[in-house]
This record gives sequence, structure tokens and C-alpha cells, in this order.
Amino acid sequence: MTSAILTEAYQRLHFAGPEWDDNSLTNHGPMAVEVLIRRGRADDVHPWLDGYLSRLDELPAAADPVTDDNWREAMGDGDRVSDWTTYLVRQIAEQPWRDVLALWWPRLLPAIAAGTTHGVIRTSHAVRALLAGDESAEARTELAHGLAFWAARAQYVPGVEAPAGSLDAGAAFRGLPRIGSQHGPVAGRFAQLAELPSWPVSLTALRAPADPDDARDRLAGLVDAAAAGYLGYGHTSPVLLVHTATAPNAVLHTLPALPRELWADSLTAAWAACAAITVTFAPGQPPPREQLPTAPTADDPVTEMVDRAVAHGDEHVIKFTDTAVESFQRTGNPDTLAACVRAAELIGH
Repeated sequence: MTSAILTEAYQRLHFAGPEWDDNSLTNHGPMAVEVLIRRGRADDVHPWLDGYLSRLDELPAAADPVTDDNWREAMGDGDRVSDWTTYLVRQIAEQPWRDVLALWWPRLLPAIAAGTTHGVIRTSHAVRALLAGDESAEARTELAHGLAFWAARAQYVPGVEAPAGSLDAGAAFRGLPRIGSQHGPVAGRFAQLAELPSWPVSLTALRAPADPDDARDRLAGLVDAAAAGYLGYGHTSPVLLVHTATAPNAVLHTLPALPRELWADSLTAAWAACAAITVTFAPGQPPPREQLPTAPTADDPVTEMVDRAVAHGDEHVIKFTDTAVESFQRTGNPDTLAACVRAAELIGH
């Protein structure tokens, strides 16, 4: 039943492009409905979509085909998102989806900041549906849409260095510098990273993984630190800063579908992306603790927070809550639940 509802949701959504509005806002529909299904809120999927679909813009017609020979030149060309979608939908139809993912993941990973990390996040939500057993044509097509968005909006983080230090995720986050001018669009802010002497050093400070399993654990630690950290730093850019947690979580949940030899590089890319967003958007210091919300005290706080997120209705609140309550279940840190409350306060309906 829930698989059928997700199929119906994808059918309703796949007319649309990955962005809408003149400001290139991201279409979160496929990501949010996957969360609702997985969190046992299938009955809320179609009512939520009824209120969301009118925002979206239709995917334009393909015009300049992407091919096996020219895909490198087409990377990062947002005007060719339909061409990318046509190309990758065809690959998914002709090959096992895991093979397509394993081919494109290392090609796209250096461009993980695509769409302020929404490319990898949308890809991951599709992978989670597929790994849960929904290998319908619609679910496979959704994976193609996610990869196509990632490719068309490819954006690179300057000065990426692999973790080589001894710091855990929390300490590594606390050691991140800040750019001098936190103003303007993402690309302009990221450009300042190349001029920040402490930037590569702060990336290498994260503890190096000993093996693929350790890389997976390091990724979980990044998610946990960022989810709890949002409580104190989310106020300066409430929507964008949720991705410091949801982007590494997306990578974490894609790992089971990937060859293990890609796991360490996946950690490197995810850390660079969430660190770059932190350096360019987060404040240097949090507000006084007494000004921040506390975790709920319900007997089942996870269910309460999911219920609150669904009632709130904003797609970012839904996705961040999904990530944060998972972190709470892993760590027991109440700040992750308080961060859910904070996100709902800061992000408008």
C-alpha cells in the first residue's frame, strides 16, 4: 500500500523540473514524500502534494542531447537539465540501477555542492526508496531525476582535502573558520574559501577513517554534530543551514548501495560540503543557551517531533526532522530534538 502511494506521488511529480521560480528554488516534493512514507505518514502524502504541486515549474523539453561522449562538457550546465534527465532516465531503463549509481557517484561526488547539496540529497531519497524494496519504474526514474539535477547543477567546493587528523566531528566543526563577508549568493561565498588560509587545514583536521566501516561511522558523527549544532547556529540562515546535517545524512544512507571503495571519498566530499556551508553561512558564536528551545519531554519524543513536522508542513522542517530524530535515536542527545523545535520556529510555513 505505501509503495503504491509513493509510486502515485512520483507520477504526480515527474512532470516538474528540479527547480522552480525565478530564484531557482529546489523542488523538494520527491524528497518530502519519501520521508512521509518512511515515517508512516502515507495518508499525508497526497494532501501535502495537493498544496505543493502548484508551486512547481514544468520540466522543459530536451533540446541538446547529453551523450556518452559529451557528458563532461555538459556538467554544470543548468540549462540542460532536461537533456541530462533524458540521458539518465534511458540509462536507468537499460541497466541495473545500482550499476548506474556506481558509475555516476564518483563522477558527481566532487560536485556535491550542486543545488546547495540538493542533488545528492534527492538522489539519496530515491536510493532509500529503492533499498527499501520499491524498485518500480517510477522509483528508478526518480533516481535518474536526482542524478540529472546533480549533474546539471554541478558545483565544486574549493580546496577540498581528505580528513587526515585526529578530531571527532564535533571538535572539527568547532574548529572551522568563517569567511570575512557572509553576504551574497552561495557561489560568491564559496569563492572566498580559496582565499582563507585556514580552510584546507580545518578540513584535514577531521579524523581520518581507518577503513570503509570507519568512514561510515565518521559520516554518522558529522550528521550528529550538525543536527545538534543547528540549535545554536541555524538562525543566521535557517533553510540553508539544515543541509549541514541533511547532506551528510544523504551520503550516509547511500553507502549501502555503493561499492565500499567509494566510502572514504564519500566522507571527504560530504565533510567538505557541510564544512563549506558552515564556514560561509553560520555565525561564529551561538546565542545564550537560555534563549534557545529545549527538547520535548513526551514519552515518545521521536513520534512527537515527526508529528510536529508534518503539521508544520514545510519541506525543510520535514527533512531536517527526519535526520535529527534519527540522530537522536543513535546518540540520545536531546539537543537534536531541540534543534527540530528551533527549525520549526525559524522556518516559516
